[in-house]
Amino acid sequence: MKYFGTNGIRGIPNEDLTTELSMTVGKAVSTYFNSKTIAVAKDTRISGDMIMNAVISGVMSTGTDVKYLGILPTPGLQYYCKKHNLPGIMITASHNPPEYNGIKCIASDGTEISEESEKEIEDLIDSKKFKKVSWESSGRLYPESNAIDEYINGIMSLVDVDKIRDRKFKVVIDTGNGAAYFTSPYLLSKYNCHIVSLNANPDGTFSSRNSEPKPENLGDLISLMRSGNFDIGIAHDGDADRCVFIDEHGNFIDGDKSLALIVKYTVKNGDTVVTPVSSSDALSDICAEKNAKLIKTRVGAPIVARTMIENRAVIGGEENGGIIYGKHQYCRDGAMTLSLMLNLLASEKKTLSQLLNDIPDYTIVKSSVERRRGWEEIRKDLIERIDKKIDETDGLKILEDEGWVLIRPSGTEKIIRIYAESKSRDKAAELSNKYRSLLNELL
Repeated sequence: MKYFGTNGIRGIPNEDLTTELSMTVGKAVSTYFNSKTIAVAKDTRISGDMIMNAVISGVMSTGTDVKYLGILPTPGLQYYCKKHNLPGIMITASHNPPEYNGIKCIASDGTEISEESEKEIEDLIDSKKFKKVSWESSGRLYPESNAIDEYINGIMSLVDVDKIRDRKFKVVIDTGNGAAYFTSPYLLSKYNCHIVSLNANPDGTFSSRNSEPKPENLGDLISLMRSGNFDIGIAHDGDADRCVFIDEHGNFIDGDKSLALIVKYTVKNGDTVVTPVSSSDALSDICAEKNAKLIKTRVGAPIVARTMIENRAVIGGEENGGIIYGKHQYCRDGAMTLSLMLNLLASEKKTLSQLLNDIPDYTIVKSSVERRRGWEEIRKDLIERIDKKIDETDGLKILEDEGWVLIRPSGTEKIIRIYAESKSRDKAAELSNKYRSLLNELL
């Protein structure tokens, strides 16, 4: 792809993501959708207004009206699109640092558009064969104020609200100055939770912490969980399509473990689960235990979501805290994920750490190296040097005797990601170091 990566178009505003390109993308997307109205929302990034206004100008120049939803989590926009049968555009760079921004396209069923659709939009960007209208037919901008309540009510309709309210959970929520700064605390208040919020203000520089909810970025949340009498800690990324958890002892829960836990208590005999090749083997073990079918895909939430639709899967997701609940919508949704977790805790009447004791214990070590050569060259060099069975579903997944290593180029950053898993923490670290050293040598 020339413009689109794993998850939309991303770049640094005024460098590779210019206002000129953003307006052109708006024209191309609107021409492709050919809809009377497009819904638009954004996260809290400083450049959001600039990029959004350029995109909206492009959209309205084709005669298309815009429903502006304001600051909203990406899944909030997706729910609005699904409910109102409208295509949408989200201005976000998700978990990327604050200097980045991006443009994500949403189909009228609430899913992220397919790779085929992205290719058609790229062709329109290059050919500039946009729909054109006269001045009196240009689109209009209409603010929309009901999107948040519709989104929250849709989530609450899928869990046992009374049971959650009865538990009166004590929760620490860290929204990371991102798009969920209002929606997630608001949802928790509706669940009758006692809430302590961190970074629940819109700050486009993400001055409190880096946007990606990794352990090294969640020091304040983890410290508070260790010092206070809380049931659970919750953290989101910039656009709140992800959700990670801290247990009652202050331990960070890897996304693959929270996914495995929710799958364990959600799927029934004969159900289908979808996840990328980067996910833990714990999910394979649980699906085998539950007699559920597990389908593994390339990395990327849109790929997982579309595979779920094709196979009528009840649940799916990624190891990064992105869970997709088919009964709600086919996209990652941080607020739906936290609701499923609270529903599980309330139903089982156990602590998070107690529930996790029943999950197969694997360790995934994640690292990365800068991508200084083309991936195809690196891939060929790796294949020549590796004398192991390789799965090429996405990148190279090397099947080692005591685990596996996945090496793949990031679709959002100029890095090569390395995932190493084993039942032994030391072995996972050893595998990670081994292949990171090999990559550095080749690079």
